[in-house]
Amino acid sequence: MSENNINLIYNKLLEKYSYQGWWPLLSYQGINPTKTGAIEGYHPKDYSFPKNSNEQFEIIMGSILTQNTSWPSVEKALKNLSILTEFSPKSILKLANSNENEFKQAIKVAGYFNQKFNYLKNIAEFYISLEGRVPSRKEILKVKGVGNETADSILLFAYKQKEFKVDAYTKRIFSYLGYFDEKEKYMYIKKLFEDNFKGTVNEYQEYHALIVEHAKHYYLKKPYGVEDKLLDEFKI
Repeated sequence: MSENNINLIYNKLLEKYSYQGWWPLLSYQGINPTKTGAIEGYHPKDYSFPKNSNEQFEIIMGSILTQNTSWPSVEKALKNLSILTEFSPKSILKLANSNENEFKQAIKVAGYFNQKFNYLKNIAEFYISLEGRVPSRKEILKVKGVGNETADSILLFAYKQKEFKVDAYTKRIFSYLGYFDEKEKYMYIKKLFEDNFKGTVNEYQEYHALIVEHAKHYYLKKPYGVEDKLLDEFKI
């Protein structure tokens, strides 16, 4: 992948879809500019989020809950939890330990609720142990329930670190364009973007959000990308 193309693709997507305002937060009344999927909690061009530790932990919980499911389902799970408790790690742990069934019912909509129940407990304990400091990628990957994609999601959106998040949509789009095989290893793709994309951490956030938005239009069903005329000029 040429350095030029990865930056030009970002510009093309931004021109088409504009600023996305990720990560969406329940406590914010913003609207998703593209009106696809969930439409609440977005904050285009405002990169001041998360503004406090509860918002930071909400993003972390969302990064866990979104594994193998869609964002609207995660939003429902978070709303269910918000009725029961606040989004602080201590409150989440207290609820998990005092009423496991109620907690699991709240997050059931996001799927794999038994696993995710344990993963949320793990990440809450880890967050508390950090005492406010930013974790290293290596540290966060040691938490059971956190893989490469979740780690990068947490670091990029909750801690504002320049870590490129690679998801299935990234693989579908850029493998269709011919830059690598869809089954290419996560760390290879991550390095490819980080070596070539010249963006700031805010633009890292936007790039991931723009990839997701573009994929919703052309890469949800096989054969992926056949209607994607927007990025045709970047095929190799």
